[in-house]
Amino acid sequence: MSTLFSPITIKEVTLRNRIAVSPMCEYSSTDGFANNWHLVHLGSRAIGGAGLLITEATAVSPEGRISPADLGIWKDEHIEKLKEITDFIHEQGTVTGIQLAHAGRKASHQRPWEGGKLIPSDQPNGWPTVAPSALPFAEGTEAPTELDKAGIEKVKADFKAATVRALNAGFKVVEIHAAHGYLLHQFYSPLSNHRTDEYGGSFENRIRLLIEVVEAVKEVWPASLPLFVRISATDWTDGGWTIEDSVALAKKLKEAGVDLIDTSTGGNVPRASIPVKPGYQVEFAQAIKKEAGILTGAVGMITEPAQANAIIESGQADIVLLARELLRDPHFPLRAAHELGQEITWPLQYERAKWS
Repeated sequence: MSTLFSPITIKEVTLRNRIAVSPMCEYSSTDGFANNWHLVHLGSRAIGGAGLLITEATAVSPEGRISPADLGIWKDEHIEKLKEITDFIHEQGTVTGIQLAHAGRKASHQRPWEGGKLIPSDQPNGWPTVAPSALPFAEGTEAPTELDKAGIEKVKADFKAATVRALNAGFKVVEIHAAHGYLLHQFYSPLSNHRTDEYGGSFENRIRLLIEVVEAVKEVWPASLPLFVRISATDWTDGGWTIEDSVALAKKLKEAGVDLIDTSTGGNVPRASIPVKPGYQVEFAQAIKKEAGILTGAVGMITEPAQANAIIESGQADIVLLARELLRDPHFPLRAAHELGQEITWPLQYERAKWS
């Protein structure tokens, strides 16, 4: 059997293969609601044979949205359509995951195809943003409000409440988004956290909010279901977060009950120098897996079946998460199985199209 198509069991959940749909923002919601775009977009990737499908960054509060068009899970009314989507995905044999997110100072932005710029809080569709420190993401833009203790408690409560809704919506995996310069990453990176209280300064203080969010989520998330955390393993910037920090964080997250580290990089400062190339982030997943002794997911320009299989076969990571390649080809897993000589089950409706 091709290693890429070997099953993996995490807690009481078994993925039929090691291919996961990485969270990809669609910027297609109104007031946080999922709609038929999400049903078709996500459902087609399940039909295509992925083992795990993780929704786009799903805001735990209105102020936590990246844009006014983000998917949300901050109110009970969001559950119904999400449940319809998870039911369909599970019917196809794919496990559903949800990425719970708060954008922090990177909230209140235009959709990418509208320019992607910060929407000032006094403009239509804009709102005040929050962060560990009153430092804007980009120079010359409106600064966020530094979170006080009450604000920090609200963030934790919002993640906890969103987790209950995720369970009611039928999701089998929760991923806490602590990467790409969003709120939890802003707290652990020294580039964006200049606080002097118990949430700033030392490594232990800067990771405190993430650990507390994990603890809050675990209070309501079943022990039988997997919990992932996505981190940025490096800021790619002098004086910023490093892979050594990430290994130390991963050890703490493992102790806190996290099952897998979804290992990405960057996103916290606008001018980081990132050496983008095929598989450029895999080494970070490998280091965390080896040194922290925890399952990892590899991401970043993974586009070819042989490349994805080699990552799993060599033990660099336990799953691969594909984004743009699955936008180009929703049925990548079916094609990958053919190219790797692996016989897998196709949807009955598509069997007549199987390669001979």
